[in-house]
Amino acid sequence: MAEEPRPKSHDTTNGTLAAYQRRGEVIKPAELIEIRGGEKITLAARRIYNQLLANAFGPGMAAEGQEYRIPFSDLRGNHTSNDRVAEAIMSLMQTVVRVRMSDGSTRNVQLLGPTDIEKFGPGISTMLTYELHPKLLPILRDSQIFARLEMQILHGFGTKYGMALYEIIAKRIGLKHVFYNDFDTSELRDYLGVPSGKLGPFAAFRRKAIEPAVLEVNALAPFSCRIDVVETQGRKVTKLRLSWWVKTIEEQKQQWEGQRGKQGDLFIEEMPELGFESL
Repeated sequence: MAEEPRPKSHDTTNGTLAAYQRRGEVIKPAELIEIRGGEKITLAARRIYNQLLANAFGPGMAAEGQEYRIPFSDLRGNHTSNDRVAEAIMSLMQTVVRVRMSDGSTRNVQLLGPTDIEKFGPGISTMLTYELHPKLLPILRDSQIFARLEMQILHGFGTKYGMALYEIIAKRIGLKHVFYNDFDTSELRDYLGVPSGKLGPFAAFRRKAIEPAVLEVNALAPFSCRIDVVETQGRKVTKLRLSWWVKTIEEQKQQWEGQRGKQGDLFIEEMPELGFESL
């Protein structure tokens, strides 16, 4: 695939870590968005990882051995138990993903380094101390492209497929004169986090992953999207086209009215398998 044009956020002098992260926002290096091997990472774990990145963000983020602290209460949402947060942390520490480096090479790495969990008193007042995996530091230090993710939007997703698609488009939304990207079908399956051996037939992949993801992005994000088949080999779908466009001000107002009050729970259950018949 030809190299994509650089978005407005590209800065060959200072890089991603020199960007300004606004309140309620996550600045995420592009290399950590389109990863492979992350199919076991749940919706809750994906959201928590974004929070950990936001909490750690700053000029010293790529320093080796740097520790960060965040209360469990910031990670568990409206739930009163820490169990789901602890499970997500372990998943991020144990899952090995394949990250494409800026030089085209591939790095296999866990998303999170060592962690410590401290409990204060008999209740559930708990503090997480964590490090980012040292093999991620070159990515954080050298990355020149990033996505700006809105935490409020991340909180609204009910499927990990929708959240992954939102991040894929957010990485590209600043590109000038580029409004679509073609993906091999197997490539997009990996980026969305479809488990190996699941949703094998394209009809199942479309109905249970693509369509729910597109519907969620269109309902929550300040942009809209669609996914179309652009290449087949016999009866096999081999290439898909992801297209996106920014919503009008009026569309964003209608969206805000429709979604107001629906995104209060950080850990809503994942949506059941939906049977949408068409995009």
